[in-house]
Amino acid sequence: MPNRLIAGVVAGAAGTLALNVTTYLDMLLRGRPASKLPARMAGRLADEAGISLDFEGDSPAEAEGGQAASPADNRREAVGALLGYANGLGIGLGYGVVRLLLPSPPLWLAGGILGSAAMAASDVPAARLGLTRPQDWTPADWAADVIPHAAYGLVTALTFELLREG
Repeated sequence: MPNRLIAGVVAGAAGTLALNVTTYLDMLLRGRPASKLPARMAGRLADEAGISLDFEGDSPAEAEGGQAASPADNRREAVGALLGYANGLGIGLGYGVVRLLLPSPPLWLAGGILGSAAMAASDVPAARLGLTRPQDWTPADWAADVIPHAAYGLVTALTFELLREG
């Protein structure tokens, strides 16, 4: 059992790397900026939990290009990224648990389910918090979300199987 759980976490980490690489390649090819949605979601979740990301004594830090960056904004961005890692690792761990109970599905099916789960785990809370409206997304917006999550799912499923065989 512990081996499957460890394999799930490692597979989730590999899938998260694939998601991030795919996202950054999209940003490179299309020249688009990074999404601010994870930081906005982190800020909203912190607000709703009554947690301030403004610490006493904070002062704006000098950012690249001479622009002042708010430490609270930087913390929101960091928390947003960490939530993404937790999402990816947690879904991988969950897959390891599920695979204790169920036989090995075809790679395409496992990848599709894992990618869909990762996409839902990030998009559903953001939509419920009123931070995004998927019904208003353009085809390019959908592609920028679906393709990296599909990469996550396939790499997570493949890595899990490779670790289980080894």
